[in-house]
Amino acid sequence: MVVFAQIAPAPAEKNWREANDAVGQYKRGHADILKWEKENAPAAQSQEQAVAGLSLMSPEDAVRQAWLFHRELVTPMNRIGSANVDLIAKGQWTELDPILQRKVDDLGELLEVAAQGRKAWLQAVAARQVLKQHRNAQEAAEAGNELGRRMVSVGNWSKLQQAQVQLAQSSARMNVRRAHYAATQAEAALIRTLGLTGMHTAVALPDQLPDLPAQALSLQVLDGRAAAIAAQLPRAEGMRNGANARQARQAYLSSHALATSAREEVLKVREFITEESVLHYNGMLKSVWDLLGEVSSQSQAVASAIEAQRDFWIAETDLQWVLQGGAPDSFVSLGGGGGEPANAAGH
Repeated sequence: MVVFAQIAPAPAEKNWREANDAVGQYKRGHADILKWEKENAPAAQSQEQAVAGLSLMSPEDAVRQAWLFHRELVTPMNRIGSANVDLIAKGQWTELDPILQRKVDDLGELLEVAAQGRKAWLQAVAARQVLKQHRNAQEAAEAGNELGRRMVSVGNWSKLQQAQVQLAQSSARMNVRRAHYAATQAEAALIRTLGLTGMHTAVALPDQLPDLPAQALSLQVLDGRAAAIAAQLPRAEGMRNGANARQARQAYLSSHALATSAREEVLKVREFITEESVLHYNGMLKSVWDLLGEVSSQSQAVASAIEAQRDFWIAETDLQWVLQGGAPDSFVSLGGGGGEPANAAGH
């Protein structure tokens, strides 16, 4: 959702009621303050997407592109066969036969490159999603500041009251700058991970992360797969893998629970509050400031839910990697922005 940031200038003689009514001078009236048919993405961002020479619309695309940079991986790819290569590219690693760990040299490197490409893609997509939500909140703050400016001009507000909405606007702008920087860094990291630095400066990505799975894998399934891979590894390596598996399993299950809660509980409650706020606003039981504040809160809630969803997919990637004998340097730190990982067990 995006709030209309462009409100037509009001003559100084207009009173507060007229200034408030100006918000409703759009196609569907006051309710559209939360529908916001104004195009959200700035022109600069749209142009960047249009000229991007690299299109990665799925994590599979990123994995296959990462493999192209590592030509030495052709040998293990040929040895495991195209069917197993497809399983890895699509993120279905748990369907691989654990015995491949003993039969195929350099399989670990093939999986590591795939994991790195997949996680870099997840970070980049999520960062853009979060940036969009902060831009939504910024437009809501800008709409509130413009309305406050008009109220001061007609004598219905003090400059002190306007200063408060100006502060909210400044805070929103700072959040957008931080989110834009994070998105730019994530895109650069993705390009670097794929070995395309100097060849591409922009990447076309999907608008959102993959949906969460309805159910997480059960403990019984996870323990069974951990035991199967440990049996294929030397004793010391198997013990380290077991420790990593326990930590990866905890991150996976916890991140799934948090992401599901954010989606099914927090966002649904936020949507209800926003809908009720619209009704109360249209019935003149709430002020426009209440409504704009709720828009900002909902945008922040959506951004947090996106980050939780990203954390799950990163944790899921690490888990699948560990269950094929991998040893990530770190695991995702839930709520830490995805960039402040905890140390992996056994390292």
